[in-house]
Amino acid sequence: MARWSEVEQEAPELVAVARGFLEAGVHKTLATLRRDGSPRISGSELQVRDGDLWLGSMWQALKARDLQRDPRFALHSASVDPPAWRGDAKLAGRAEEVLDPGRADPDQSGPPERSHLFRLDVTELSVVRLADSGDRLVVESWHEGRGITRAERT
Repeated sequence: MARWSEVEQEAPELVAVARGFLEAGVHKTLATLRRDGSPRISGSELQVRDGDLWLGSMWQALKARDLQRDPRFALHSASVDPPAWRGDAKLAGRAEEVLDPGRADPDQSGPPERSHLFRLDVTELSVVRLADSGDRLVVESWHEGRGITRAERT
């Protein structure tokens, strides 16, 4: 699995486009796995800091407990309705809970024991966007070990 900074080094243009979609809205949709293996989706916020992706959670939230039990996740950027839609970003990988209080709260503005913080490693990243011409979709993705692919769909 790759840290965000490693994906950025390997696919800088794709990461720049993805980051634009990821930062366009505050809330993202996070998919985790419940104890029985069924999917759960939750609203989440994402930060890029120190070359990593970070995801926070309220103390003992179901999504945090899901990630503690099974670190696999998928995340989707905020999306707007057509005709304003221009694209969105998706990523998947594994989350690692960070228990170091200094990393959990770099500003020391709150008690780190009352929240969870996860660093996200990435195994895949994709961007689906409208081509500049507006007549087709462009799908670009990066997968660990495979690199970048691009496809267009009409």
